[in-house]
Amino acid sequence: MIKIIVGTNRKNAISGIIAKIYQQLLDQHGAKGEIVSLADLPEDFVFTALYEHNGKNKGFNNIHNQIKSGDKFVFIVPEYNGSFPGILKSFIDGMTYPNSFSSKKCALVGISSGIGGGGIALSHLTDIFNYLGMHVLANKIKLAKIEENMSNEHVTNRLYMTLLNEQAKMLIDF
Repeated sequence: MIKIIVGTNRKNAISGIIAKIYQQLLDQHGAKGEIVSLADLPEDFVFTALYEHNGKNKGFNNIHNQIKSGDKFVFIVPEYNGSFPGILKSFIDGMTYPNSFSSKKCALVGISSGIGGGGIALSHLTDIFNYLGMHVLANKIKLAKIEENMSNEHVTNRLYMTLLNEQAKMLIDF
């Protein structure tokens, strides 16, 4: 089961739509994808589940266990202020070190309203995952000007869909 992480806790985020599309692509290639949305994190997890509170927040523990059980991941990463959302960093900080991500594999998809497609965010996240011992697929997708390339919860840009499809196949074989 490939875990698809929606890298923001913003409600009704485009990241969630891209996660559903990615899940459909995995399904078309015979792989199962499970969406894990950071919008489902307990509101107080930063204060009740991290560091000395590790293991004490049942809501966070449920999500933590979902992640620990995965071997492959896709992170759908919106660009926030030139990097990735702070909630994603806090989420990563709450994972068991180093076992949650060590020797596991992931793919990264960046999205942005601007022209960068979240490239800098993906670079920052790659550095963190490398530190944690996770193997990051070299094919990182950058979906720029995302709102202009979507309609009715569908990606209208053929190139974007081709890139997502190719990455999904690569991740399955990774």
